[in-house]
Amino acid sequence: MDDPILLCTDGSDLALGALSAGLDLIGREGRLVLVTVSDGPDQGSLVGSGHAGAELTPDEYDQRVAEASGDARAAIDGARRELGIAEVETLVLEGDPGRAICGLASDLSAGAIVIGSRGRGGIKRAILGSVSDHVVRNAPCSVIVTRARG
Repeated sequence: MDDPILLCTDGSDLALGALSAGLDLIGREGRLVLVTVSDGPDQGSLVGSGHAGAELTPDEYDQRVAEASGDARAAIDGARRELGIAEVETLVLEGDPGRAICGLASDLSAGAIVIGSRGRGGIKRAILGSVSDHVVRNAPCSVIVTRARG
């Protein structure tokens, strides 16, 4: 069986445009796996000290997890429709996006990862982080970083 190609999206228009450009480069044949990562509720709202305690009740936490999962599934479904890919596996991962993508690539022995870049400069990337930068530096396979045609 062919090594899978991971197609990574966050559901944004920029990510969809980047994936479209990536698919134009690699083609739409072979085993394609469309991936997004649900990072769940903001971890800052789960901690607290003193009298304040955590900001979320268990029910509110469960609600946020369900919302994040729904958003991730919507991102996958929207990308599948927009890209017009009939034969594609879909996966929703959880956790830190860069680590989750690299872990999946390792687990599946992926042949390549296609991921978009927002094109942030060095300072913004250093402050805000970059999923594509993490993936390029840590992936166990080739990485194709694309941008939407503009």
